[in-house]
Amino acid sequence: MPKSYRHLWPQLVSFENLWLAYRAARKGKSSRPSVASYELDAEPRLLRLQERLEDGSYQPGRYRSFVVREWKRRRVSAAPFEDRIVHHALCNVLEPIWEARFIHDSYACRKGKGTLAALDRAQHFARGHAYLLSIDVREFFPSIDHGVLLETLSRHVGDRRVLELCATIIASGRDILAEEYTPVLFPGDDLFALARPRGLPIGNLTSQFWANVTLHPLDLFIKQELRCGAYVRYCDDLLCFADDKTTLHAWRDAVRERLAALRLTIHEQRAQVAPTAAPFPFLGWTITPQRRRLRRRNVVRFWRRYRARLAAYGRGEISSEQLKSTVAGWVGHTKHGSTIGLRRAVLRTLIPRPPNA
Repeated sequence: MPKSYRHLWPQLVSFENLWLAYRAARKGKSSRPSVASYELDAEPRLLRLQERLEDGSYQPGRYRSFVVREWKRRRVSAAPFEDRIVHHALCNVLEPIWEARFIHDSYACRKGKGTLAALDRAQHFARGHAYLLSIDVREFFPSIDHGVLLETLSRHVGDRRVLELCATIIASGRDILAEEYTPVLFPGDDLFALARPRGLPIGNLTSQFWANVTLHPLDLFIKQELRCGAYVRYCDDLLCFADDKTTLHAWRDAVRERLAALRLTIHEQRAQVAPTAAPFPFLGWTITPQRRRLRRRNVVRFWRRYRARLAAYGRGEISSEQLKSTVAGWVGHTKHGSTIGLRRAVLRTLIPRPPNA
């Protein structure tokens, strides 16, 4: 029997935890009007929030959604500030439980992990293996099944009130990504299965955490049952490495079947077995055992943003320091790959003078 943690509710709703959650939610956002107004009387508001959580009257507010168009269209949703405090408070309690169980090679939205560590690990495995299997989950966030997620959470969370709060937050984002989901019937389904609650809003702290919880059973399956020692996952992007194609083709079929049990599907056309000697895409880069380069679409996206910042500087709308910070941030990102020529091209770009200079 897996260990189940009870008596978590008092820790979750304690004023100390809510205060820590408030500070985390406020970090870097104090200039926003909703955050600034909350800050004026934060303590009494947190006490009222604590009361609503305790008496069961707390309900999440309406999300504010907007579309981001990069190389693909994404709908990002922002919860009201007070709801984000609750998200942080909940994660403060649940994350330590799951961090002790997550596999080492899961890298998204975890302390001490991140994209650079995932890239390093993928390149390390590429140097030691002849082939890789690349898989990503189709329409991942819109497809996450609420029932499956809550069942996975309940394996280690035995506190009824904490699970009820999880269910409330999960249900609050049900309809946001409905239009992004392509209906799928799994073996044994009838038409009523299409009405199952599903979907997590992109942008919530809880959504990122629950994404890792959702795929945790798959991680264990790949590591323990398939015995894949060279495996990397970043959110819904998976890489498996081996020295023969036959093994990887068999793993692809097994992963497809295990994902179906989680009511998820793979991008069939992207689930490819390829030699590690050929450049393979991962997290915005193309990787070989010797080097990694930025993918073209990421370079194009930066140039578009950079030209817009140059124009804003030319109109006097931003300072030279703000412009330099744009370049410095991008250079800091790109220096982790073979990008010397690319960085030189950026730094040679002429900066126009602001008006009346």
